[in-house]
Amino acid sequence: MESQIESAIEIAWNPASDPSLKSQAFEFINQLRTDPQGWQVCSSLFTRTPRASEVVRHVSLEIVNNAVQVETQGVAPNLHFLKESLLTYIRQTYNGSLPQDQLDPPYIQNKLAQTLTYLFVFLYREGWESFIDDFLALTNLPNSTQMDNLPGVIMYLRIISSVHDEIADPLLIRQGHEAKRSNDLKDLIRERHMRKVATSWHDLLAQYGNQNDVVVEMTLKVIGKWVGWIDIFLVINQEMLNLLLPIVGRTTPNGSEDKVRDAAVDTLTDIVAKKMKHDDKIEMISFLRLHEIISQLIATPPLNEFKGTSSYDTDLAETVAKLVNTIMSDIVRALEDKGVSDQTRSRAEGLMQEFLGLLLHFFADEYDEVCSTVIPSLTDLLTLMRRASTVPPEYANMLPPILNAIVLKMRFDETSSWGEEEEQTDEAEFQELRKKLHILQKSVAAIDQNLYIDTLSTLVATTFSNLDQQGSQIDWRDLDLSLYEIYLFGDLALPNQGLGSRNQPNSVATERLAIMMSKMVESGIANFPHPAILLQYMEICVRYCAFFETHQQYIPQVLENFVRLVHHDHVRVRTRSWYLFHRWVKQLRAQVGNVAETIIQSIADLLPIKAEVPSNDADDDMSSDEVDRSADALFTGQLYLFEAIGNISSAPRTPIDKQAFYARSVMEPLFADMQQHLPAAKSGDAQAILQVHHIILALGTLANGLSDWHPGSQAGDKYPPPDKAISDEFSRAAEAILLALKELNNNGEIRAACRSAFSRLLGVLGAAILPQLPQWIEGLLSQSSSKDEMAMFLRLLEQVVFGFKGEIYNVLDLLLTPLLQRVFGGLSEPINGTDDEIQLQELRREYLAFLLVILSNNLGGVLVSETNQGFFDSLIISIITLAKNTSHGNLAASRTGFNVLSKMASQWGGPDVATIAAEPPAPTGASTPVIPGFDRFMLDNFHAACWEVLQDPNFKPANDAQTKQVLNEIAGLEQTIYTKTGEAFIQHLQSVTLPPLGIDSNSFLRCLMTSTERKTFSTYLQNLLGRR
Repeated sequence: MESQIESAIEIAWNPASDPSLKSQAFEFINQLRTDPQGWQVCSSLFTRTPRASEVVRHVSLEIVNNAVQVETQGVAPNLHFLKESLLTYIRQTYNGSLPQDQLDPPYIQNKLAQTLTYLFVFLYREGWESFIDDFLALTNLPNSTQMDNLPGVIMYLRIISSVHDEIADPLLIRQGHEAKRSNDLKDLIRERHMRKVATSWHDLLAQYGNQNDVVVEMTLKVIGKWVGWIDIFLVINQEMLNLLLPIVGRTTPNGSEDKVRDAAVDTLTDIVAKKMKHDDKIEMISFLRLHEIISQLIATPPLNEFKGTSSYDTDLAETVAKLVNTIMSDIVRALEDKGVSDQTRSRAEGLMQEFLGLLLHFFADEYDEVCSTVIPSLTDLLTLMRRASTVPPEYANMLPPILNAIVLKMRFDETSSWGEEEEQTDEAEFQELRKKLHILQKSVAAIDQNLYIDTLSTLVATTFSNLDQQGSQIDWRDLDLSLYEIYLFGDLALPNQGLGSRNQPNSVATERLAIMMSKMVESGIANFPHPAILLQYMEICVRYCAFFETHQQYIPQVLENFVRLVHHDHVRVRTRSWYLFHRWVKQLRAQVGNVAETIIQSIADLLPIKAEVPSNDADDDMSSDEVDRSADALFTGQLYLFEAIGNISSAPRTPIDKQAFYARSVMEPLFADMQQHLPAAKSGDAQAILQVHHIILALGTLANGLSDWHPGSQAGDKYPPPDKAISDEFSRAAEAILLALKELNNNGEIRAACRSAFSRLLGVLGAAILPQLPQWIEGLLSQSSSKDEMAMFLRLLEQVVFGFKGEIYNVLDLLLTPLLQRVFGGLSEPINGTDDEIQLQELRREYLAFLLVILSNNLGGVLVSETNQGFFDSLIISIITLAKNTSHGNLAASRTGFNVLSKMASQWGGPDVATIAAEPPAPTGASTPVIPGFDRFMLDNFHAACWEVLQDPNFKPANDAQTKQVLNEIAGLEQTIYTKTGEAFIQHLQSVTLPPLGIDSNSFLRCLMTSTERKTFSTYLQNLLGRR
């Protein structure tokens, strides 16, 4: 069997193996993992002499590992055999007699250490109590008292590191038995071997401190791991510190990277991070003289002389910053603890003052990864200050240097550039850092608003003063910083930003912002040559649109700047400006409407659409510049321009004939373009189809910008329905789109564009769109329409029905049957895959929601009109079928289905003949339904559907909120049927429904008749189902 296993592993891991053979080999190996004898053979294969290949030995050990870890059948009784086998192998291999090239490679040593760790877990309590002693003995050469067996030392360190990872790694979540086992093992180690292990660390550092960096680094990392769960005084003692601190402070001849020194600093960090009482932690920080140690490290050449050069040791800087961050966080936690002694609090406050300078030193580091390392503790410090009811003077004095450091860190550093392709990643990372810095800055503002206002006001004023003096020679980074701070200043100066009292703006900040904005507009900064400045300028103008409403004298200048910038040569400026221009004029349409014609003429050259079919080999991983230049990005930007024109054209004081003229002047070139490309599009030309697609979207977007009114909107006074002149113009657009839809409705992208245009044309066409509805339905619900498309269109029709309920009856009466026939086709299509199932569920919901809108808006007559009477039976059957389907994913449709049935019962059941009341009277007279025979129909169908669901054993409203909602609708429907049929319902219930179920009809009827709150009856039904 050994040879079989060896052969299978060789085949499986050989890239040149035959695929079928490789598949068989993997299958054999997987079976071997569960074979009770497999792990024993693999154990022998690993320790065999002569050795098997490394891959065979590694996989064999992995199979042994798996068997021990999952306690494969037969492994437990043989753990002692495995222990002896592996211990013998290690003593023979790592006793110092073999040359280095005959030792196991590192990855096999790590795997072996893992196997031994699993044995430790099972046997250390009983069976291998000498585990640590056995491997400690391995560190000595024969007849030696020194730890001079290097292979044995390294194996020992690997094993105790692995033991920690298995039983004490804080990143692993252990629960139940595993957690108890790990805690018990730690207790046993503390009791049996902890002093020996700690002594071994001391001896290793003493012996190898100046001889072997590999051993020293491994030892330091092990100390860092174990210190979190052992007695701190085993590490914090003078003998150990005399060995550790020189390593922390050692330097290399040329100031180059030193991994051992970094590991020593990490060990200090782990020591400081150990959980302990706050009094003890503050005592330890003081005892270790960490401020002195860190200050000395900062003064070393790698962090001092080489700063600003390529030799600057960023790894060391980040490592020391991590230590500072840990110390500062612990100091803050001690100060947050109201139970610490006055002496500890006093010492902690002193330490905070000491370490703040060190924290800000690393916070200001030019490398963002170093700065980010100390952000958590700075956040903790500011949070401490925010929680104080009044900030003590000693804390308040810390805020100015903190805020100054935050502001300066927001500046692009001197080595950075903007917009260059090779700098894209760095720029994105810097913007992420800015977001973190913004949070810190908001914290400072929340603590001391006046400091925040004064600091930023001074920065902005100084920058604009320098701009006046230096002009375009000023460093763009300084301008960018000031503009960025103006943008953020709204956190305090605008309402509902969370910083002001009760979300109200700070009045001083609002006044300062107005001064900043005035200075910015007057400074001519919009002519500065750097693209980043132009983008910031436009972003600020958009954020503070309200400023221009009260300072209208600046609007012409800013408008002129926008018109110029939308033509800018830089692609990022140009495409972003199209969106920002739209946002700005939309807010200020009332103020810029008087120059609408001039603006339209000024940007007319940007409106011609030039669709480009993307190449098949387009690279998905494009830089942001490439994305900005893509045809899709350019067209998306153009759409913002079309919407902006609509916004400008529809200014309140602009005459209607002018509005119509502006719309016509933009649309006529689009009509001509569509007419030119439609023949080629019909022939399947991809570019022509895309051109038509883009034109349709442009027409819809123009309409969207022109009108803020929506059908059914309650804001009729503020946004009145469109004037007939506007409707007439856009009726031409609708006709052009319908023509394209008719010719190209087999294309999904065209249908999607038309659906989007339809929703946007509603606002400008108003009721004029109703006569066109049959054409829209014909085009948008074609034979090739997906269920998803049908659902989306039904959602739009719900909006139309609701918005035009007073005018739509006749149109709806004509189109209902063909519309529902299309929908039924979609509902009956076979399902292929999960996506199809999700789309079907959505279509069911929207179909029922559409019917509910019809009934809720008193249009139910169309469902039973002479035109649609022939479809009524199919309609009712479909509703009942969907209502009864309470399977997973269909509960929302079921709930709506029962709601629809309730609406039908309420509208067509006639006058009430029974009453739901606390003391209900007896039913009065016979039913007189609107539709003859509908009372009997409700009992035979609606009522029966309710009880079919209630008798379904899988219908469990107690377990699911959605199912409970379905039950609530069923309860409502039952009560509605009772109020419409009265005595007939009671007789049907007592003679047909309840007797086979063994339910007491008296209690059922009593609850149904007296539950004035539907929820009461629903709860009764739920309890009834719970007893089945």
